[in-house]
Amino acid sequence: MSAFFGPLEADGRVPPRQQSRVSAFLLSAHGALARQFALALPAKFDAAWHTELNAQLYRESEIVSLLMRATAWVPDLALGPMAASWEMAWLPAPIEGIADHARAQAVQLATLAHAVHAGIRPAALLPTDANANDPFVTALRRIEFESGRLLQAQILFLKGPDLLPFRDAVSAALDRRHAEVRRLWNETLESIGVVPQQ
Repeated sequence: MSAFFGPLEADGRVPPRQQSRVSAFLLSAHGALARQFALALPAKFDAAWHTELNAQLYRESEIVSLLMRATAWVPDLALGPMAASWEMAWLPAPIEGIADHARAQAVQLATLAHAVHAGIRPAALLPTDANANDPFVTALRRIEFESGRLLQAQILFLKGPDLLPFRDAVSAALDRRHAEVRRLWNETLESIGVVPQQ
């Protein structure tokens, strides 16, 4: 087990099996976010924060598109059951203490997005000698950069004055989401011989 991807191929590329498994996980997470942002987006914007929902939808879609094309895919029979467990984890979870359905849905989506963007740092797993010209390496660095930007919107929303009366419920939901995303990400990394970094 290693703290980084590898051993690298002779040309400094991340092994295709590791690329496939990590990309499948990231596609599942970011694809779920894109789907949920698409469903939450109103047909007509009547609030300023709707523009942020629109931006997040397209950034998540960009991440999915980037991974689909930059990954050196190989067949992996274990992905079927793994993907099913991932997809179940991304489903909307009820938020106790928030009766307003629209607000609860927004909090649920923001907590999932926060957990994905803050808890998954794929570029940190790249060894220093990874081939900088490898599309997969470049994609992971780009995803981590975009995640940092997207995270700011979730922080602003979750710490905003509209949610002040629900602070305990929001904190509990955020903690649950982070724990679930961390567990699934760690299991995925362990399955390819990478020791999760705490």
